[in-house]
Amino acid sequence: MMRVHIGGDHAAYELQRALVSFLTDEGHEVVDHGPAELDPEDDYPVCVLRAATAVAGDPGSRGIVLGGSGNGEQMAANKVAGIRAALCYNTELASLARQHNDAQVISIGGRMNTVEEATAMVRVFLTTPFSGEERHRRRIEMVSRYEVDGALPGEPAT
Repeated sequence: MMRVHIGGDHAAYELQRALVSFLTDEGHEVVDHGPAELDPEDDYPVCVLRAATAVAGDPGSRGIVLGGSGNGEQMAANKVAGIRAALCYNTELASLARQHNDAQVISIGGRMNTVEEATAMVRVFLTTPFSGEERHRRRIEMVSRYEVDGALPGEPAT
């Protein structure tokens, strides 16, 4: 079992509540970064950035970010240094996000997926290991290096 940080907005509030219950029932330690109540005027970056920042500071943990489509939430989470967040809409993408990209955060659209679909994606995301294949490690390192010093592969740092 692992620590799972979760954050979202009003568009996925009910899905978030369902996932918190599912994760707790599965024995995971869930850290809910909000929202604490349904507010149709809330802004997704607040809770999403809290969750992604927590994952970045908590090695070995994973994160779930939720919104209407999952697009903005993925973009926001990816602004946190060191985070690789993947927008997923099926279990195959959830698996590939872990196997090939070693993603620590999954983004799901509450208006795009049912609770059953989201639960299946989360289960796959949390149980699928990174393959560790050299080509995948190399590609992740390229992105990480760019994040730190702006260097493109084969070019000096900027």
